[in-house]
Amino acid sequence: MRNPKIILAALAVLSLAVMPLQSVSAAGATVGDIVDIPAVQLLDGTQLPPGHFRGVPVVVEYWASWCPFCARQNPYVQKLYERAKGSKLAILTVSIDKQAAPAREYMQKHGYTFPVALETPALRDVFGKTKTIPKIIVVQPDGQVAEIIPGEMFEEDVLNLIKYAGKPTSED
Repeated sequence: MRNPKIILAALAVLSLAVMPLQSVSAAGATVGDIVDIPAVQLLDGTQLPPGHFRGVPVVVEYWASWCPFCARQNPYVQKLYERAKGSKLAILTVSIDKQAAPAREYMQKHGYTFPVALETPALRDVFGKTKTIPKIIVVQPDGQVAEIIPGEMFEEDVLNLIKYAGKPTSED
């Protein structure tokens, strides 16, 4: 017969070992995690289904219309978006504005054309609750998080993210 005290002690130790894993996943993705970007609806009405970004590197930027640091970084994100056209690098920005109108007005005012989605519970489940903006997350084609960069970046550092597009092949 097995000793119930030993079994209970083993279960208690096992539950303590699992608790940190649960808190990490609740905090969102970390470098090295494999993520699957959920379906998103862009501000322009475009629906991107789950799996839309599989197989391509993605730069995801979190921002808000009222954020002065985002206002300084977003021109660089626009330049990166323009440079990435025709490459294998995708850009997805996520506004944490509570309503679509301020984000739309901001985009129009500045003439930005990069894709924008509002933050959703599904995105929060993958990337966690954003506590710092701007924030850039780079997801590799296999879904692995390569970088998480909280805070404002210099222009050359944002533009250097084009490195994730890879080198063109003769088939491109």
